[in-house]
Amino acid sequence: MIRLSQASYRKMVQNLAWATGYNVVAIPLAAGALAWAGVTLAPAVGGILMSVSTVVVALNAQVLRRVDLRPETLTVVPASSHPT
Repeated sequence: MIRLSQASYRKMVQNLAWATGYNVVAIPLAAGALAWAGVTLAPAVGGILMSVSTVVVALNAQVLRRVDLRPETLTVVPASSHPT
């Protein structure tokens, strides 16, 4: 359970970073922040990019299926070696 929860947490952080990066770039473009420079984003393109973002997050989460949860692959650390 610990290995799976650690892997899940890493994926959550990765997906949060992806979504934040996407929104930092795409939302200002969709709002016309660079219209003065001739850079605009049509609403249809924004919708497609949002869908692509969702697919990327979903595919990234699918990597969790590769986490090896077999008991024989776990490393057991004796209790005497843990810092107190």
